[in-house]
Amino acid sequence: MTRADSLPPSTPARTAGRWLLAAFLVFAGVSHLTFARREFRAQVPPWVPMDADGVVVASGVAEVGLGAALVVLPRERSRIGWIVAAFFTAVFPGNVAQWRERRDAFGLTTDRARFVRLFFQPVLIALALWSTRPPRNPRPGRRGRG
Repeated sequence: MTRADSLPPSTPARTAGRWLLAAFLVFAGVSHLTFARREFRAQVPPWVPMDADGVVVASGVAEVGLGAALVVLPRERSRIGWIVAAFFTAVFPGNVAQWRERRDAFGLTTDRARFVRLFFQPVLIALALWSTRPPRNPRPGRRGRG
């Protein structure tokens, strides 16, 4: 049995979605740690009981790690997908707070722009779960659709 045979199946669409999500996470994580750090600090709600810079650094490291894990740990992709979905869920209250508290960051300078952004978080959660689960096989011997 080859290594590829022992991995759960995937489809080209799911693989592309997983790689896109991984690239997004790594880019976001690196930006947390470097050029956009100040912007991310401004997004940490004041009610978070931790240092804003510490939150930004920790979330940046987590994003880089999760993005890398999506690519380099294919045997664990389903488990990692659930962890990524949980991460996106955990940071969602910060996005809501940015909208409710009318805090500007990343060009989101209107209530409408901040509100519209909220709808992208469920899309990321869905992408994390969909792109990391094996497709269903409707009939034995036939590859499932994506």
